[in-house]
Amino acid sequence: MEKIKTKLIQIGNSKGIRIPKHILERLNLHDKIELIIDDKLEQILIKSDDPPRKNWENLFQQMHEKGEDNLLIDDSLDLEEWDW
Repeated sequence: MEKIKTKLIQIGNSKGIRIPKHILERLNLHDKIELIIDDKLEQILIKSDDPPRKNWENLFQQMHEKGEDNLLIDDSLDLEEWDW
């Protein structure tokens, strides 16, 4: 766990925080975030609102087009060596 102290900044009638770029990148925070408020612990949890596998389909397609989707381990299975 990492702790960072910062100040609240005035944004119109509200207040906000600045999150350093390296933390945004490390935690995959982009345009939308989710705030989870825990009144009991008096804490706010900030997390990405993006689904964990966002854009995987496009990335897999790009890998296929570049020929980078070869299996590292042969996945063929010789069923004759198994007792069925």
